[in-house]
Amino acid sequence: MALRKDKQKVLGEVFDDERIRTFLDFKAPEGVDPDFHVMEKAYRGMKAENFSTFLEFFIETGRNLQATNPQGQTLLDIMSKHQHSSDYVNAFKALT
Repeated sequence: MALRKDKQKVLGEVFDDERIRTFLDFKAPEGVDPDFHVMEKAYRGMKAENFSTFLEFFIETGRNLQATNPQGQTLLDIMSKHQHSSDYVNAFKALT
């Protein structure tokens, strides 16, 4: 049985400030830190320049950059293991 995606990838999506701010509102699953959840969603769903803007909004709203997932990892821990994440890591480190 072949698996298929439940939705198509959106190419060329515009991430203006309003769209970027919507990532701050994602609800976390039970047992997941809400701050970690929204950062991870932004990391996985944005280009690095948009992620940098997201982090600025994230900090402005008093959220926790050091939030962890249920395994105790910060987003920086996770990003640092990814081969193509240097722009994301640099954006994150610039704000810490």
